[in-house]
Amino acid sequence: MSVLKDKRTLLIVMQDFPDPDAIGAAAALRELARSLGDVTTTLACGGFVSRAENRALLKYLGLNVQSMTNTPPQNFDCIALVDTQPGAGNNALDPLVVPDIVVDHHPIRPLTRKAAFFDVRKRYGATSSIFQEYMQCAGVPIPVPLATALLYGIRSDTADFGREATQADINAFLALYPSSNKRMLGRIAMARVPRAYFRTIAAALTRAQSAGECVFTNLGKVDSPDIVSEVADLLLRDEETTWALVLGVHCDELLISVRSSDVSADAGKLMHHLVGKLGSGGGHTAMAGGQIPVDENDTALVDTLADTVIRRFLKKLGARRSDLHMLLEGRAATAAAAE
Repeated sequence: MSVLKDKRTLLIVMQDFPDPDAIGAAAALRELARSLGDVTTTLACGGFVSRAENRALLKYLGLNVQSMTNTPPQNFDCIALVDTQPGAGNNALDPLVVPDIVVDHHPIRPLTRKAAFFDVRKRYGATSSIFQEYMQCAGVPIPVPLATALLYGIRSDTADFGREATQADINAFLALYPSSNKRMLGRIAMARVPRAYFRTIAAALTRAQSAGECVFTNLGKVDSPDIVSEVADLLLRDEETTWALVLGVHCDELLISVRSSDVSADAGKLMHHLVGKLGSGGGHTAMAGGQIPVDENDTALVDTLADTVIRRFLKKLGARRSDLHMLLEGRAATAAAAE
């Protein structure tokens, strides 16, 4: 609040394609700024909200997310980043612009330390958990819609506490649950989707290949960047898979998503290896994301980069390309076809 003192306008920047945790955290910071100061807030991102569940969440909260293209940071007294950090590569804030506030749960980045206030807790499963603590400590009542959003953000980022959840996340969940709208939680989670969604899922599964405990698929051009991580979550449910890799191209970026069920894994470290100097990326133990700038119309270059990422993925995890088989056909069918 000392950073917000005497400020009149606050720009809250989320990831380019905000997930429920980012949306919940941004809504909580807006509520704090309104309750404890005389601050007008604007939420913005570099991309758009495409996933059906996330759009349903925004509609329920009554949030209007602006495009960073039409929201110059210099027009605001104060700038905040939530669920992302300066230089992360997944937000549209110019790296030369130093934010005043950064709150996140991913590994801290050097540029973050330049912020007047930063709170980065990489052991937390969700940024929404941090903001629940803020609201509680500040004595600010949490409205039902916000409690629902924070709760959904925690559930989403921790996969219902099956992924990287800590006691802090559980405590935040228990504190929020009595005030949340349970019926709305169900409606958000089961938001209706267009038929194109099922066509994408079908193509993803048809193209998926497996070797050892690794599975991967290349979606090609996608209308919604969220589908890349969504398919990665789906593929990891295969009982013979420990690592899942999914690639997709959107708005001149090769998007990469990695998931792992190995409790001793470091998906974030693997992502750094996959993108190298080609792009940017990071993540946690069980999940990571990255992006490589491309000309999406240069199919030869895109295919080469995608093959490079896949080759690094298999080699790093000790999977042999000679063992590759189509996921839906299974090892036995592929071996028989080869004979």
